Amino acid sequence: MDPVFKALADEGRRMLLDALRDRDGQTLGELCDVLPAMTRFGVMKHLAVLAEAHLVVTDKRGRSKYHYLNPVPIREIHDRWISPYATHAVALLARLKRDLEG
Repeated sequence: MDPVFKALADEGRRMLLDALRDRDGQTLGELCDVLPAMTRFGVMKHLAVLAEAHLVVTDKRGRSKYHYLNPVPIREIHDRWISPYATHAVALLARLKRDLEG
């Protein structure tokens, strides 16, 4: 999970993931528009980090390379780190509600 946390730690990479969530299958040129202050090479480096973390997968068709969001690593983080704590919090809230009503 360390590569996923590393990838998610950067705001620019999160912006790229948001762009792919909103419209999957974008080219490098389209993703460069998400980070206009960054060079094409900088965006490529961010995409490489995201690919290393398996958050982005690519499909090369002819001369074009399309980038797609892979939400599985984020779901694994949710299942490991968020869901167990959320379940506990919901149980506490339900008990509080029951105590206040009873």
